[in-house]
Amino acid sequence: MTTTIKISSFILLILTIFSCHNAEQKPIKTIKKDYGLFKNENDSLGVELKLNEFNNWKDLLKRTETIVCNDSLPKLTLKSDKGLKTVYFRNPCWEDFGCILIKQKNTIQIHNDTINKSDQFFYPLDSLANVLRRDFENNGKIPSLSANSEKLLIFISYDNGKIETFPKTLRKVINTYEKITDSIVLKIWLNEKIDVAPPPPPPEDWQAEIESLH
Repeated sequence: MTTTIKISSFILLILTIFSCHNAEQKPIKTIKKDYGLFKNENDSLGVELKLNEFNNWKDLLKRTETIVCNDSLPKLTLKSDKGLKTVYFRNPCWEDFGCILIKQKNTIQIHNDTINKSDQFFYPLDSLANVLRRDFENNGKIPSLSANSEKLLIFISYDNGKIETFPKTLRKVINTYEKITDSIVLKIWLNEKIDVAPPPPPPEDWQAEIESLH
């Protein structure tokens, strides 16, 4: 009887160890999200931008131009403990277009760590949630803001010496976008630096305008 109990206990121990071993080996599913990839497109169009290959912002823009002019989409994959987020940039091929007319009200510009709306109002990057929500929830109420969230275009540009902060800015744009909407129709262009006048302080009624949208 004692021997039977010992054998049963031993078998139970082996089964427990085997079960734990299998649980440890079970692969963890990686969550992957794509932004800027439209319904009629697939990820085979994407060409990864390897940031460590570029010395400055100008070289990155040249590579982006080469990719889009070869009928592909430049992309950048952001990795974190929660998974992978891939951003497909919507830059046009300027060889095919002399110019593209874009209404300024449908754009948000981010240069270095400063947000620029309509070349008139400048805000720190920490204000991105308010600026983005303001355009998303406008729905035609304020003529100077985007009338349709799907038309909203985000320009990102950098001084050549600050390219190393680009992934951090892009991650902030994505994370902020996720908090505001469940849409993945995110249009981001990598842009050239635009020289503008020194940024004036935000308008005094900025916070009041934001609150009026809720």
